[in-house]
Parts: sequence; C-alpha cells; structure tokens
Amino acid sequence: MSDGLGEAAGARQTVSVVLPVLLDDEPDWDEGPLPFGTEQRSWDAERRRGYFAPAAARALYGRRRHRRMSVTEGPLVLEGLELLRVATPRQPRQALGVLHLTVHGAPLLDVLRAIGHRTGAGPDPLTGPLDPAVLFGGVADTAPPRAPFALSRPYTVAFFTPDATHTAVLRDADGALPASADHRLRELASRSTEADNPSPPERLAGVATEAIRISADWSALIGRHGAAFLGHRPDRGPGDFYEFAAVQARAVYLDALLLGMIQRDHLDALTDELSQVFDSAPGLARRVSALERNIAVFRSTYWRRHQTVHGPADGLLRAFQARHRLPELFTDILAEAADYSRIVQTRESGQIAGALGVLTVLGLPLGTALSVLQVLGDEDPWHLLIALTGALAATAAALTTRYGRLVLASLRGGPRRRGRGD
Repeated sequence: MSDGLGEAAGARQTVSVVLPVLLDDEPDWDEGPLPFGTEQRSWDAERRRGYFAPAAARALYGRRRHRRMSVTEGPLVLEGLELLRVATPRQPRQALGVLHLTVHGAPLLDVLRAIGHRTGAGPDPLTGPLDPAVLFGGVADTAPPRAPFALSRPYTVAFFTPDATHTAVLRDADGALPASADHRLRELASRSTEADNPSPPERLAGVATEAIRISADWSALIGRHGAAFLGHRPDRGPGDFYEFAAVQARAVYLDALLLGMIQRDHLDALTDELSQVFDSAPGLARRVSALERNIAVFRSTYWRRHQTVHGPADGLLRAFQARHRLPELFTDILAEAADYSRIVQTRESGQIAGALGVLTVLGLPLGTALSVLQVLGDEDPWHLLIALTGALAATAAALTTRYGRLVLASLRGGPRRRGRGD
C-alpha cells in the first residue's frame, strides 16, 4: 500500500498553469473565462461575478477570453486556454495566460516537479504540442519577461483527491488530520519533495497554521510559485463532492489567485515607476503627479479591503498577498510617494517665495525712485530715465547679496551653492 503522493496517481488530478505573456493582438476567442461544470450549472463569468466586488469582477472578467481545445500529450490532457489582460500604465500588452490540464495515470507531484524543473525530475511536460509558445502562437509572446520580479517559471494551481491507498493525507477514524497531510500539501504547493527542498522542523510545523481548511474534506496552501488543493477522504468517483470542488478550484478560487497576481504586477510596476522618479531633472512635479494618480487608480480598482464576499476565496487571496508581502510593499510605496510629494511641495513653495522675493527686489528700488520724482514734481523724461537706470543698478547690486542669491536659487528650484562668505 502506498501513502506517498509521488508514488501513485490520485483519483482526481488537475493543474492550472499561469504564466505571464505579452499580447500581440486581441485574440478572436470567446469572451469571458473558460466555463466549467455542466451546461445547466455552468461556472461562467456571469455566475462568478457574484463572488467578487464590482471593481474586482471587472478586472477579472472585463478583458478575459478563452478557447476550448483538447490536446493529449502523455498523461496530460489540455482542456482549454485563457488570456486575461492585466495592462499596467507602462506595459499595455501585459497579460496572464492560463492552461487548464488534467493529469491521468501519472503521479501529480512528478508532473509538478517536472514543470518546476526540479533536479532529477522528468522532462518538462510543457513542450511539444503543449508548449505555450505553440498554444499561444500568433496571439501572445510567451518568452519570460525581463520586468523586475517577473516569475521565471509558471505558477501552478494543483488539485488532488486521494483514494483509499493515500493514507498519509486521510483523516483517521476520529476525524483527526495527520501531520503528514500538511507535509504532502506543501510538496504539491512547492512542486518539490523533501529531497528537493529540505525544510527545518520549525518550517514544517508552521505549515499547519498556513494551510487553509476549506472544509473537513479538503485543504489549500498558497506558495510563492504554486498553490495546492488536497482532499482528506477517499474520492468516490462521479457524483462525489470532489467533482464540485475541482470546478471551484479552477473557477472562483483560481480567480482569487489571479486577482492577487494582478495586484502583484501592478505593485511591481509602481515600484519600478518610483525608482525612476529622479532619473531626469526636468518634470519632477509631473512625474510625481502621474505616480500619485496611478496609485489612486490602483487602490480604487484593485486594493479594496473586501474584494470577494466568499470566505474561502477571500482567505486564498489574503494568503497570496501575505506570501508575496503585498500589503507591506504597498505601504512602502505609499510612504515613498508621500516623501516625493513633500519634496515637490517644498520645491514649489520655495519657487513661489523666490518669485515674490524677485518682485520685491525689482519693485522696491523702482518704486522708491518714482515716488521721489512724484514728490518733487519732476516730469523730465531724462530724469525718469536716470531714475530707472539707478533702480536697475540697485536691483542688480541687491541680487549679488546673500539674500539676492538665495532668492534666485529658490526661483530656480535647485540647491543653492554656498560661497565662502555664506
């Protein structure tokens, strides 16, 4: 009898592969996400919208297309493709491609290890007819992007239900879940065995607190490069609850993770934009203003506190955010943008003060000269010209003083060079 996920295939095995792509053109595919379930109860865009806030639903389903197709290569069967446009202000062609696969006859963990290019694993199954470059040919460029923090390998969302032989993941007669179940869950999420990626005992003990217990029947775990759903009782085949669970894992729960990926991509784009604020001197105020606008659009569209009304989906989204430290990243972005905004405000205040100082330096000598001529009743044009010349000379002399240089430096908006006499 086998109790290891790497030794025997499960009763029901699926994997959705998510990878970043750049759209060449809007594909002539069917609109909306790939619908799962039966025709009577199809999990299409209309049904899924009810699980998300309106802004999140627009982001997930407003610019999403799918294509049904069947490709069999070894133990893998491709059921369909999806493209979700996730354009950022600096990369309007950015999108996420999704491959929905079913695994027959082969251990799911072996397939995941091969996708993750683990040492000693089999050849990458996403080659040949299942190569993303072939599947998305003419529609999107699947070459790994060079943007900051871009994933070098696809993100996998695995679903596994056991049969009676997978004793390590099954609840016992008292309903208790063995520690080995969370160990197997970690293997599926990380696409690795203990030999691939040994973990300290403290890390293994923490998996139990990170796992999301969707119900007594199954759990989920979110990792940096993959997520996993694992059943905890034997799958009874057609008509079993796991039939519905498999659909949920590919529909609403996958959508929650896709929303997290959209958030991550936009935060990466904002971080890149922050790093280039001071690349060129002119136009700082304009760049900071554009940055603040992009942050406001991101917060109103993608970062509301409650993006989904569905408990497990909301837990999955928050787990993805925590795994990628998105809340901390967004807090840092807000703090840094606020610092830049204060710099711009300080510079603009200094320029306004400098302009007022220039008006004072220019106006005081001239006003004094004209007032003297008016008091004396002198209307001779030559005297007026002499007065103007004297006022300009006094102004020029005033601008050479420490106060005058300070006024000019403030008007330019740059740092004032200090001289020996300052």
